Amino acid sequence: MTIISLFQNVDVAEKIKHAPDSSYQIGVVIGSFIPFLVLGGIALWMYNRAKKRDKNGY
Repeated sequence: MTIISLFQNVDVAEKIKHAPDSSYQIGVVIGSFIPFLVLGGIALWMYNRAKKRDKNGY
């Protein structure tokens, strides 16, 4: 169930169009960028770890 919810498409423009106030709009925008930031952080962590491993000769 959780894997399916990760791949669902969310229409951000539709949510913002029907938003009750501006703070909801800000929350929707921030919430839509969080997964990309998390994936970018994981990718950066993996890159640095691989670089460190290559430097040490393992």
